[in-house]
Amino acid sequence: MAVLGVGIDAIEIDRFAAALARRPRLAERCFTESEATYCQSRRFPPQHFAARFAAKEAVGKALGVGMTRWREVEVIRGRGAPTIALHGRYAERGAQLGVTEVHVSLTHSKGLAMAAATIIDD
Repeated sequence: MAVLGVGIDAIEIDRFAAALARRPRLAERCFTESEATYCQSRRFPPQHFAARFAAKEAVGKALGVGMTRWREVEVIRGRGAPTIALHGRYAERGAQLGVTEVHVSLTHSKGLAMAAATIIDD
């Protein structure tokens, strides 16, 4: 098993909340339906949207392609740690690199949401 890439990103929650308020379609453009449903079910949705946005950025950096197609990197929330599902161009890039797993860690404080992603092969 080898680490193929690492990415990290941080988002100011207040700035992201303001962006969501200014552009209501931002959430629809950047998040899958299940991501949006999860975030909207929380007490302060912008903090959860910001953490997922940071996760998408971190995964794009780990893959070495950045982020342009936001819904193609999906944060899956189940029991325990969140996982990542790659779709479209990001799944193709992962296959090119031989990615077998994407690990992600999300965190947030009162003002900042952060994520780190590590991509590995077998």
